[in-house]
Amino acid sequence: MVVAASVVVAVGTAAGMISALDEGGGSDEARPEVTYTPRLQSLPVEPPVSPSVGASPSATPSPTKKKEASPTPSPTKTDRERQTAAVSTRLYRHPDSQVLDWVRENAGDPRHGVIQSRIAAQPAAVWFADFTPDTITARVRAVTAGGAALGRTPVVVAYAIPDRDCGGASQGGAPDLDAYDDWIDRFAAGLGSDDVIVVLEPDSVAQAECLSGGQRADRFASLARAGRVLKDANPRARVYYDAGHSGWHAPGRQAGWLKQAGAASPASSDGIFSNVSNFHTTAAEIAYDRQVLDALGGPASLGAVIDTSRNGNGAPADGEWCDPAGRKIGRAPTLSTGEARIDGYLWVKLPGESDGCKGTPGTFSPSYAYDLASS
Repeated sequence: MVVAASVVVAVGTAAGMISALDEGGGSDEARPEVTYTPRLQSLPVEPPVSPSVGASPSATPSPTKKKEASPTPSPTKTDRERQTAAVSTRLYRHPDSQVLDWVRENAGDPRHGVIQSRIAAQPAAVWFADFTPDTITARVRAVTAGGAALGRTPVVVAYAIPDRDCGGASQGGAPDLDAYDDWIDRFAAGLGSDDVIVVLEPDSVAQAECLSGGQRADRFASLARAGRVLKDANPRARVYYDAGHSGWHAPGRQAGWLKQAGAASPASSDGIFSNVSNFHTTAAEIAYDRQVLDALGGPASLGAVIDTSRNGNGAPADGEWCDPAGRKIGRAPTLSTGEARIDGYLWVKLPGESDGCKGTPGTFSPSYAYDLASS
């Protein structure tokens, strides 16, 4: 979306993942380590297929009413480099996802090679978007254990805050904040003791303007608690808070809310994330995130991670957020960015999963994936 980050399916599964059950690493053990950020331009593009092949039904979610902010200037290098604890630069590709299922089941499709090599081969985040307290610990543990077994770093998305998406296409979450606090406790119990990145509640801060002042304060208190619980459960967990994206709130305003939500405290936070499920360029996000971090304060160890899964061509000029045409996959996921205060480029939104216009929200559209990978 232009503003709201995440359109997901929350019916017992998470966007990007058919399940979060560990089925072993499979061919992951033979995959090369991703330690650079290629633009993936050199791979062959296969001929297009008829629009009728793999076409998905259309669904049009409610439009957002929030406005774009002014463009962020290009980033400049700073002399101050961060001193952080060593983190594995190898990201984990979980073996269960909608795109991997499609690749396994459609070897004869003419789009197969492009989708497999440019999208399915990349590590992506695992979303936990359904409120299922009884199973959340085991499902998170399956993912983190899978990453630990291969010596790789999983990215998990906690997405169950009450009043999620302000009643939009991704509405849902826990019934109230007490239930959410309990869900987070159980989520944290599955984090294990190895490296893991937690993307904590997309839209929960940037979209909090839909709440009353009291509701917002309560949400931010719960988010601050969540960060502390996650880091207490696994001191090697890196927890990032919602900064929206460079086309949304001004950095100072976003930083003020983030501070209330605990993002400036190393006891609960390792920094911020931006551009989840969005399209703004990496350069714009780097500049914006540094401005937010400067306004946020806190220790110099706080950094940012950026969703680069669909930002190769930047955001549409008309502000369209729902499966806009002409978009392109962005930089490959890595934790070695070479940029001060930028901890990683991640694929949080899996390319090819619909925002709701090329298919049911959160479901995989091979035609959309092919367009993104071959643009």
